[in-house]
Amino acid sequence: MANHPSFGGRSGVRVVVAGDRATGKSSLIAAIATESFPESVTPVIPPTLLPPDLYPDNVPLTVIDTPSSLDKQSKRNEELKRADAVVLTYACNDTASFSRLSSYWFPELQKLEVKVPVVVVGCKLDLRDESQQVSLERLMTQLLQQFKEIVTCIECSAATQYQVPEVFYFAQKAVLHPVDPLYDIGSQALTDRCVRALRRIFVLCDRDMDEALNEAELNDFQVRCFNVPLQSSEIAGVKSVVQQKVPEGVNSLGLTFPGFICVHNMFLKKGRPETLWAVLRNFGYDNDLKLKDDCLPVPSKHALDQSVELTGEAVEFLNGIFRLLDTDKDRALRPAEVDKLFCTAPESPWNDALYKDAAEMNDMGYLSLNGFLSQWALMTLLDPLCSLANLIYIGYSGNPAAALRVTRRRAVDRKKQATERNVFQCYVFGSKSSGKSALLDSLLGRPFSNNYIPSTVERFAVNFIELIGGARKTLVLREIPESKVSNVLSKKDYLAACDVAVFVYDSSDELSWKKSRDLLEKVARQGDLTGYRVPCLLIAAKDDLTPYLRAVQDSVKVTQELGIEAPIHVSMKLGDSSNVYNKIVHAAEHPHLSIPETEIGKKRKQYHRLLQNSLVFASVGTAMAVVGLAACRAYAVKKNSSG
Repeated sequence: MANHPSFGGRSGVRVVVAGDRATGKSSLIAAIATESFPESVTPVIPPTLLPPDLYPDNVPLTVIDTPSSLDKQSKRNEELKRADAVVLTYACNDTASFSRLSSYWFPELQKLEVKVPVVVVGCKLDLRDESQQVSLERLMTQLLQQFKEIVTCIECSAATQYQVPEVFYFAQKAVLHPVDPLYDIGSQALTDRCVRALRRIFVLCDRDMDEALNEAELNDFQVRCFNVPLQSSEIAGVKSVVQQKVPEGVNSLGLTFPGFICVHNMFLKKGRPETLWAVLRNFGYDNDLKLKDDCLPVPSKHALDQSVELTGEAVEFLNGIFRLLDTDKDRALRPAEVDKLFCTAPESPWNDALYKDAAEMNDMGYLSLNGFLSQWALMTLLDPLCSLANLIYIGYSGNPAAALRVTRRRAVDRKKQATERNVFQCYVFGSKSSGKSALLDSLLGRPFSNNYIPSTVERFAVNFIELIGGARKTLVLREIPESKVSNVLSKKDYLAACDVAVFVYDSSDELSWKKSRDLLEKVARQGDLTGYRVPCLLIAAKDDLTPYLRAVQDSVKVTQELGIEAPIHVSMKLGDSSNVYNKIVHAAEHPHLSIPETEIGKKRKQYHRLLQNSLVFASVGTAMAVVGLAACRAYAVKKNSSG
């Protein structure tokens, strides 16, 4: 069965019916299947497929009956775990069965971690003693407050067919058009994520960008979502209702954003979430109110040592967005301006710990243009799907497939002795208190701090590096805490995304040097074993302190033995970086250099050399044999002719 495009690709809805024995589960299912009341039913009815055209959404619905006996509880639990929605039944003529909903059934669903919409159904309405009738509303109020998964409470009678179709309509509707992502019952308002999605839709429809939808724009919106135009009188009627409820919802130019929100809020309050979902899905949203994956054509990486970067077109768009947001022309974005940037996204992606404090700020703590573009480069490197989605959320209207590009494999770059990358990722290794964090802070232009806070998680810093000739590259420093090294190196592919590895040590501390030397050897060995060999550099930090002389001598010896550059001496405290970031970029641009020569690598190279020589000797031998055979044949021919 083909997936239905309008409901998140769903090909059907699976509704599981559960409840106490003799509450009317099987009769309810038989009644919807046959449109009649059965005189007798089997204890558990086989799965029942209802036709797609039974309800307006034209999505088939499968109803699953469950046993009530204890010996078949595991079978029932398995069905509940596979449910898209659950119908919980009680008998209207048996108050004890209603009490069991809160004492047994809902706790059981929670224990099984069944997190789907629940429709509470009172069956056998025709058998209830009217003299003892208690209103459904009073019975359900406490239950609704206690269990938020309840979407509808309804009474029905299989014998009279009263509200039997409605039971499964509400169950299907709760799955296909869920209310929870749209509406917060506690605040009695649309959810923040729903408001953000509607803001993006409003902005897209407001073609003249006057912050109001005129009659033509409203009509285009209506036709796009519902294929039906609005008459002028209908638009006037909508505006009149909105103005009564939200005076600022209408102005002389048309329907404002508060008015747009008001209209959709009214649909929800009237029990019509399907109308709001029709709008959201038409603009590409899934049930989590994020753009569906098929709206995000992220280019595929064919190998782990490839990376993804923004194209020139996307960078130009982001430059324009920055200028648009920078209303005071101070070439920096305040926190409020960054929040405004992502007001049409589900949330600000830069609130994630990965991106906090990862980019350059000015003295006021505002995001500079370099920081802004660098942050996007970092997000694209780490999470291309998130980057592309947010480009679209903030208004990128070009071809999404043209916003990102996949780089060439790093292994190919090494063979060609050149790279086409614009973004380089450098892994920063070193012992505690070696100066790793200071190296990252300095890249962001932050002053040196004597307050040492050891890093416990990976941390990123990203900025542009100006090269000779005016070219610019983006450098991403990824700090690996000492405590995490064993864990990360246990991952076979960890070095695949690395362009350069640097090893920082406190040049005044013997133990710090020894640990960095050991880390360098481990990483180099890992590169040889996995095939992800990377250029490596040693950084002698804290050069303002009295050096540990043995480290000075050993470091020169180690670099000579491994065939890499001599250590780069820096003092971030004195502001002396020795041009270290340009040197890192230079190593990344020449990926065939500065790769350590380990014993494994030397043996492999020796083996390949022997193999190559053997092949040469074999080729020469074969050629000589061929020449000799040809000479013999020529001699035989000459001898025969002379005889």
